[in-house]
Amino acid sequence: MAGTPLNIPLVKLNDGNEIPVLAYGLGTARYKSDADAPLDNEIIELTKKAIELGYRHLDGAEVYGNEAELGAAIKAAGIPRDQLFVTTKISATEKKDTLEAFNLSLKKLGLDYVDLYLIHGAWFADSEEELQAKWADLEAIKESGRAKSIGVSNFLQGQLETVLKTAKIVPALNQIEYHPYLQHGDLVAFHKKHNIVVSSYGPLTPIVTAKDGPVGPYWKKLAEKYGVTDSDVGLRWIIDQGVVALTTSSKSSRLEGYLANLPKFKLNEEEIAEISKLGSQKHFRGFWKDKFAADDRS
Repeated sequence: MAGTPLNIPLVKLNDGNEIPVLAYGLGTARYKSDADAPLDNEIIELTKKAIELGYRHLDGAEVYGNEAELGAAIKAAGIPRDQLFVTTKISATEKKDTLEAFNLSLKKLGLDYVDLYLIHGAWFADSEEELQAKWADLEAIKESGRAKSIGVSNFLQGQLETVLKTAKIVPALNQIEYHPYLQHGDLVAFHKKHNIVVSSYGPLTPIVTAKDGPVGPYWKKLAEKYGVTDSDVGLRWIIDQGVVALTTSSKSSRLEGYLANLPKFKLNEEEIAEISKLGSQKHFRGFWKDKFAADDRS
């Protein structure tokens, strides 16, 4: 993709493509329970505003029910397609025909291709063979040119190993809930070994849904040191580890603040390590709780 504005760095994927390290996500807060309901103009306007502010990495999914809104916002913003990085995902839980689902996503988005297509989770599969067959479907889509890169989401090490047994193309990325209270043990190191980029959703969990934990006061202290917000510190902890960060904020001031503040500072190695150490004192998973064991830290 073409270079992004406002100093949003790019991370190189294992297939040579590049992905902006900060994304605007349409999940959770922008979720629509009925994907066939009339277009939600509020979602369109919020997403259009994010694009106008400078966000070029836009993260969507079939299950969010708002791919049509994402497509409408892209069209309304009028930014050249090659300056955008658009992600969408196939269902994590339903057994769907991959090509049919992908074609429908493209139709709703109003696009000829996506930059990244992900398997949203592995829970649809009842066997290793079924999971491997789904990955082969994504490989065919990449080879067609209609998905520039392919990857997975919510995969644990065992599921990645299953895919890698038969993969012709190594997943470019795994999008997972990742924050100081969910550091996943050896999973991140496994990604690095196989040159798979990690993308984080829920990066600000310690100050959003798991408040009053050990990380919060230290983020506040670092925010005062660098003259930024504690949210900026939380995102920097993600980005400074080479991980892609997703934000779903609906506040223009906050979205603008990230673009202004994140390029102004970096955490040093000691600060990154201290956040990790403090985070390890508490375990919290905010998403897909019904799919992961209550004490699962991977």
